[in-house]
Amino acid sequence: MQLLETLDWFVIAFYFLLVAGIAIWSMRKRNDSAQDYFLAGKSLGWFVIGASIFASNIGSEHLVGLAGSGATDGVAMAHYELHAWCLLVLAWILVPFYMRSKVFTMPEFLERRFSPRARTVLSAISLVAYVLTKLAVGVYAGGMVFTSLLPEVTFMGFDSFWVGSVLIILLTGLYTAVGGMKAVAYTEAFQTVVLIIGSALVTILGLQAIGGWSELRATVGDEMFNLWKPLVPEGVEGTWSPVKETGRMAWYFNDNYPWVGMLFCAPIIGLWYWTTDQYIVQRVLGARNETEARRGSIAAAFFKLFPVFIFIIPGMICYALASSGKLPALTDQLIGDDGEIIRDNAQQAFPLMVAHVLPVGIRGLVVAGLLAALMSSLAGAFNASSTLFTIDFYSRLRPNVPQRTLVWVGRFATVVMIIIGLLWIPVIRGGRGLYDYLQGVQAYLAPPIAVVFFAGIFHKRLNSKGCLAALYAGFFLGLLRLAIDTPVKLSEGFAYTEGSFLWILNNMFFQYYSLIIFLISLAVMFVVSYATAPPSYAKIEGLTFGTVTEEHKETSRASWTRWDVIASVGIIALILAAYIYFS
Repeated sequence: MQLLETLDWFVIAFYFLLVAGIAIWSMRKRNDSAQDYFLAGKSLGWFVIGASIFASNIGSEHLVGLAGSGATDGVAMAHYELHAWCLLVLAWILVPFYMRSKVFTMPEFLERRFSPRARTVLSAISLVAYVLTKLAVGVYAGGMVFTSLLPEVTFMGFDSFWVGSVLIILLTGLYTAVGGMKAVAYTEAFQTVVLIIGSALVTILGLQAIGGWSELRATVGDEMFNLWKPLVPEGVEGTWSPVKETGRMAWYFNDNYPWVGMLFCAPIIGLWYWTTDQYIVQRVLGARNETEARRGSIAAAFFKLFPVFIFIIPGMICYALASSGKLPALTDQLIGDDGEIIRDNAQQAFPLMVAHVLPVGIRGLVVAGLLAALMSSLAGAFNASSTLFTIDFYSRLRPNVPQRTLVWVGRFATVVMIIIGLLWIPVIRGGRGLYDYLQGVQAYLAPPIAVVFFAGIFHKRLNSKGCLAALYAGFFLGLLRLAIDTPVKLSEGFAYTEGSFLWILNNMFFQYYSLIIFLISLAVMFVVSYATAPPSYAKIEGLTFGTVTEEHKETSRASWTRWDVIASVGIIALILAAYIYFS
């Protein structure tokens, strides 16, 4: 079966022309100032902010992992998507502080609240993390999507994985380097529309193929529609232990997601990612004012509810079509001889739906939507990394350089990231278990960052020494776990002696370990802060709840209306409705 026909290729080509046109249009009034390049001249409206945040978030974990989890475990992973409420925390709690501080980066905000050293530590960690996670996973996803959807594409002896990875890196890097934040934001807003429409068509046509919603539910069973029911297999004893045990499994959603760990750890990661990560918050910092920043965050929270229905549900439909035998091609690829789904093959659920359910033309639109998601995620990584390097390192070493020089340094940093991305291709393709390994990295890096931001804003007594102690302690614990995990993940046959200290750390569910990092970081921050002198409250005016003035409160109150409140309450109602229905 030839996946793409002439009409599909025409649709894809037209899509890329539109992206190029939007990028060029967005750059038409560029003045080469640092604010214009890194924060889009603080000119972004709420829809562009919301759509850009959503597009940056949608990446390989959705195109590959989320649809795959829908095929194997149903709606269990919808918990992560229903953390859209974290964006409401950004909108109503953190946006006023960020807009008031007038910063370019999240580490810069830490400098205002605590100290220059706190800024340097967070900048360095964030930059390394972006290279190891967001950039690496983006490269991997580009190659995987091309391998699944465009297997016939080759060039000069290179297969579709190489062709896809290189094209995604070069095309995305080009408009990111030239246009900066404004080009990234406007192209992402357009890509969000394409992605949602294209993916929604997969759901709609997939439901038609299976016979409707009621038939889907009857085929897969109520268990796959239950967010809460533990999925401990028959004959295996359940346990609340945080450490994986032979013959026993923690009450969990699937192999790596224990219920208690998800309940307490996932919100920590969610709050870090959605409210303090440069990768996401940079769009908010580019808002015209506090009103647009808040409404953009609220819009992003609404968009964030879509993946449940445009990725998880298609994965479930794919399993239903395969298990029922209604699409023999899917049955052959997904169902094993024992009648159970082949979990490794389930990661291809979404591409398989595109290949076997969609008609010509629509297929091209959805492929364009998938490429849009990959490009958006990669563009966010390029832009955030160049901003961190230029603003938090170069501009501090060379404080008096012209604005135009900063812009060119930012472009140079983006080019360096493109080169790193190209060098990552053979590493990503050849590393055993590298993709899954990278997904857990953020669970070890997020807790100390979440601690210093939220504790620092809510409690004015906490000082720079406490902040640095929390960051150092948290990052040490995270790097310790990564150092212990690395040989096991990347070296076949390597294992620690069962029952040893290193074995226990390696086999502890990463959510439990992440929660331990969070609690230790929080305790260290309070103990060290109260053991040393308090900060100067005059210097942190407006940066904590305890130092907000009446003028600040009045300005913030004037920035929202009852419609902002109604929209936020509506989103919370939708989240609660989803939890009630999928129970």
